[in-house]
Amino acid sequence: MTIPQTLEGKTIILAVTGSIAAVETVKCAHALRRRGAVVQAVLSEAAAGIISPEALTYATGRPAITRCTGLVEHVVYCGEGGEADLLLIAPCTANTIGKIACGIDDTAVTTFATTALGRGMPVVLVPAMHESMYRHPAVAGNLERLKNWGIDIVDPRIEEGKAKIAETDRIVLAAERALSGKPLAGRKVLITSGACAEPVDDVRVLTTRSTGMMGRALAREAYRLGAEVTVVHSGSAPAVRNIPVSTAAEMREAVLRQCHEEGVDIYISAAAISDYAPERREGKIPSGEAQNIRLNPLPKLLDAVIRACRPVTVAFKLGWDAEEQAAAMLGKGAAMVVANTPPAMGAAEGSFVLVTKDGREPVTGSKEEVAAAIWARLR
Repeated sequence: MTIPQTLEGKTIILAVTGSIAAVETVKCAHALRRRGAVVQAVLSEAAAGIISPEALTYATGRPAITRCTGLVEHVVYCGEGGEADLLLIAPCTANTIGKIACGIDDTAVTTFATTALGRGMPVVLVPAMHESMYRHPAVAGNLERLKNWGIDIVDPRIEEGKAKIAETDRIVLAAERALSGKPLAGRKVLITSGACAEPVDDVRVLTTRSTGMMGRALAREAYRLGAEVTVVHSGSAPAVRNIPVSTAAEMREAVLRQCHEEGVDIYISAAAISDYAPERREGKIPSGEAQNIRLNPLPKLLDAVIRACRPVTVAFKLGWDAEEQAAAMLGKGAAMVVANTPPAMGAAEGSFVLVTKDGREPVTGSKEEVAAAIWARLR
């Protein structure tokens, strides 16, 4: 599968400080480069004691910087008109957080930070330390101060008494968001995703083959573009707010509550929401016997959302005649209908047709590529 070049043409300074999480930076450098970025590593003296600068020279394909010389590397990359587009500090220790917040400039990393902040270029900071250090009031206060300066903070994973560095995918996603220009900043996006599971008895459920891959890809792309994203589903999507549900009734309740209480600007109905709910039986239906199960139709959530808050709405329609049915959905208030056929369900790639009142646009590729095409038409 082709990896979208979301960072093509961008130069990222990967600044590394003296946390044991520095060992993860080789993986991070590779991930950024796979997305098309040019990566330049900068290490503090403490970081160079944990991971060899040669390892990051290999990972980036460029000599790692361990000190600022007469070539004024910090100005070349992060000064006015500099070559770099983003300063990514990962991992960032409590010590470095405090220095940046107070304007102290005594390592290669803090020198790059001082220069980048003075220029006003995007900065992403990824804390990593022991949990007790992360909970220190001064550290918390410094992080809040940096947020107020416009620095994006990627929250750590709290595990085993440590505030561990975020997953590599999450860091890359934050870099993509910082460099996107955030055209969806301030917009509230609500996405329903994946399958619903309707109980037949205390053991069995009626469901579909939907994996939620499309919904997660849409959520990632909306986050990249700067939106405030909420996903209602049974799974988990990184960097966004997840509301867990199982049944169509739970999904309906969660979505309409979100509409009424917080408002929604853009609603994407990518879930395979149950059309029917079986009449549930108590206990377990005995095996080995023929059964008649009554299926009761469920109300359409899409119609209820359009009536409730009139967001810009994207509907998905699955079936061999999906395109033919798209016109009726546009007539009910959908801004776009994404038509696809059953083979696309659960597959990593597929063929889709984006139908609007202006016409149709076929799109073929990975779910991530299709999600990008959908958002390109909505912006």
